[in-house]
Amino acid sequence: MIKSAFLALVLGVVSLPLCAQWPNVKTPGVPRNPDGSPNLTAPTPKTADGKPDLSGIWEPNGIKYLINIAADLKPADVPFQPAAAAEYQKRRANNGLDDPDARCLPSGMPRKDAITSPYKILQYPGLLVFLYESRTTFRQVFLDGRPLPKDAQPSFDGYSSGHWEGDTLVVETAGFNGRTWLDSNGHPATDALHLTEKFRRPDFGHMEIEITIDDPKTYTKPWIVKENPHLLVDTELIEYICNENEKDLSHLIGK
Repeated sequence: MIKSAFLALVLGVVSLPLCAQWPNVKTPGVPRNPDGSPNLTAPTPKTADGKPDLSGIWEPNGIKYLINIAADLKPADVPFQPAAAAEYQKRRANNGLDDPDARCLPSGMPRKDAITSPYKILQYPGLLVFLYESRTTFRQVFLDGRPLPKDAQPSFDGYSSGHWEGDTLVVETAGFNGRTWLDSNGHPATDALHLTEKFRRPDFGHMEIEITIDDPKTYTKPWIVKENPHLLVDTELIEYICNENEKDLSHLIGK
């Protein structure tokens, strides 16, 4: 495991939500089994207009995609441009020494989909809000029909606009600054990245996210990964300040 991946693991572990913060509070509206445990296979909740309600606190299933977003793919299935392949191998050989995430910079998208601490989704008729425990940051996905900005100020997380295709929320994101990695292994991305995420909630406690990575400066064609976070109940997010009392960076060693 490379050093930056280990740091991400440590930060994820220390940022897990602590139920003791709200010891006697139960999440309202959660279907329960006879023993009081949440029924995570209950039907998908719906909004007033009949759309799936994605609201809740979600958490990735482990660190696999944080370490390697292409973990389910064969190496040949990642369509690197030659220069991008060389940069990726350089980052691997150097133990991820220059990983911006290890410097407490924003993780960026789609790395945030796999970050090992929870995030809360708040769903409104024209807006989806992501509140990330990691770094105590947020993301907005506009559902009011607006197009993506054509000349936006580049940002770590980009600008997101979404629409519904049946029971699937399709989110398009662009306007990145090219300063983030896709994962701790160092899959690169540039300011040309266009991200498409498809969110589907098949039942009460599970989410399916299909992510299409389209970055012509880095990859010869778009490629797809799939992730499956699960719902957390009877808990809340806690504040997570990445660089408070930070002592790890000086111990990262490259080659």
